[in-house]
Amino acid sequence: MKTEHAMTLAPVQGGFAPAAEPLAETTIYTDDQGIHAGETTIPSQGDDLPAYIAKPANHQGPFPVVLVVQEIFGVHQHIQDLCRRLAKEGYLAIAPELYFRQGDAADHSEIDDLLKNLVSKVPDNQVLADLDHVAHWATRHGGDASKLAITGFCWGGRITWLYAAHNPQLKAAVAWYGKLVGEKTLNSPKHPVDIASHLSTPVLGLYGGQDSGIPLESVESMRQAIRAANADAEIVVYPEVGHAFNSDYRPSYNAEAAQDGWQRMLAWFIQHGVVGVK
Repeated sequence: MKTEHAMTLAPVQGGFAPAAEPLAETTIYTDDQGIHAGETTIPSQGDDLPAYIAKPANHQGPFPVVLVVQEIFGVHQHIQDLCRRLAKEGYLAIAPELYFRQGDAADHSEIDDLLKNLVSKVPDNQVLADLDHVAHWATRHGGDASKLAITGFCWGGRITWLYAAHNPQLKAAVAWYGKLVGEKTLNSPKHPVDIASHLSTPVLGLYGGQDSGIPLESVESMRQAIRAANADAEIVVYPEVGHAFNSDYRPSYNAEAAQDGWQRMLAWFIQHGVVGVK
């Protein structure tokens, strides 16, 4: 892994979402040395679901599988980079484009517009079903069905909690600053605090103590729900950081918290039997 100035990033198909710009100088680019990485499509609910996949090149597999769930910005360069980082740790990492039926995040240049006119229109049940299809496809294309994990960021962090209560085959989940409570809608009828009693997968939550969109009160509500359900879950709060502290291409990035969270994620996977192939 190497860190370069944003203006010297190697060109990657799709690039960064316009709503995420301007890019910070801390943007990380991970090369594809020792891995295979690129785009694919996956049959799902009668459609061809676009996805980005990365896996080790120097091993035959089968590989433990990590589903990587996008932020609000879709599967842009940052999410692709995270897949490459996981591949270098010995995982088959796959990030599906979970908005593709409703639209393309690249068509929206403002965050408010993106949230209102695309993200809010994506039904949770559609997302969970797509993730099921992606997991099944991955295990038929070099993945180990007995070693399935998920991680997600922001929008994907919330989805990670929901999926941990949805798929009993899942072995480990790590949710990065995903919303825990919220307004219930037809597309989002439940939130993580509502499904704590249904968690069938060990979940690690990583949150920022200065996150104005996810106040500590909601984190404490989730902790209480976890305790009440006797669920196998843990939440770590980094007191001095805000939202999206792992997003190295944004001003919110905090290298210390991001690196600590990444190591905690890898350790959580290993602790629950999802060990990268080296």
